Amino acid sequence: MTSSMFGTRLRAAVVMTACLAAAACGTSDPVPPAAEDPARDSVRPSAFSPSPSPPSPSSSAPSSPAVSPTSPSPLPPSASPTAVPSSPAPAATPSPAGPPEFSAEVTRIARERLKHSWRSGCPVPVRDLRLVTMTYWGFDGRPHIGELVVHEDVAGDVVTVFRRLYGWRWPIYRMELVDVYKGDDFDSIDAGNTSAFNCRPATGSSSWSQHAYGRAIDINPRENPYVSSDGSVAHRNARKFAERPVRSPGVINPGDRVVRAFERLGWEWGGYWSGIKDYQHFSKGGG
Repeated sequence: MTSSMFGTRLRAAVVMTACLAAAACGTSDPVPPAAEDPARDSVRPSAFSPSPSPPSPSSSAPSSPAVSPTSPSPLPPSASPTAVPSSPAPAATPSPAGPPEFSAEVTRIARERLKHSWRSGCPVPVRDLRLVTMTYWGFDGRPHIGELVVHEDVAGDVVTVFRRLYGWRWPIYRMELVDVYKGDDFDSIDAGNTSAFNCRPATGSSSWSQHAYGRAIDINPRENPYVSSDGSVAHRNARKFAERPVRSPGVINPGDRVVRAFERLGWEWGGYWSGIKDYQHFSKGGG
């Protein structure tokens, strides 16, 4: 299958699901998790564009116009990303259908896509990085397409974990490259963006972060903030999430299934660090 066919079929599946859900899926019965496929996705040329941005804080309705990824709006208290546009519902009433199966594509990434997050002197060359384009569940309860850049050595782990999250319908607010924010980690976090590779030092250190190697992921940074040893949080929109446990969508708590899913593959969680807590942070090899 060509990359363009893969992209077309993935988008068609996402669109059809939105149609079927709007016309006939008025039931609250849970859909069983998608079956896990331990095999890694093959490397093919990319045919996807970044995931759609969430709506502006003035409205959380699915029909709200999307905000440009290059100009992210402040994260509202109850965020709801813009769903993939749907086609008109068919005239005949379809039978209830589940979500589209999880889909992921792992490809090489062009240097031009990393103009802000990679530079000469970074500890990993561009040729060792991979773009993972995959489906995820948004805070609006609908599937979306997102992108992460990771080291080729952990691309399979990333697909495995996010396949599980998708099967659980565990929500992710936004998933796009940190380059959308010109490599600014603060702005990416403030927008609630789930991201991975960024050639930068660890917070409060002169040493490279695992993000600089493509071996770390920050998930839902608003709901899972970085908390200093004195209990302070740098992002105003994340202050109510500074303590654990917190029962709210997209939150990661000690020992929960998200933490266990990463631990099974040898990843560590920043929520277990002593002193500071980095609840958004998972890394392969620590740090």
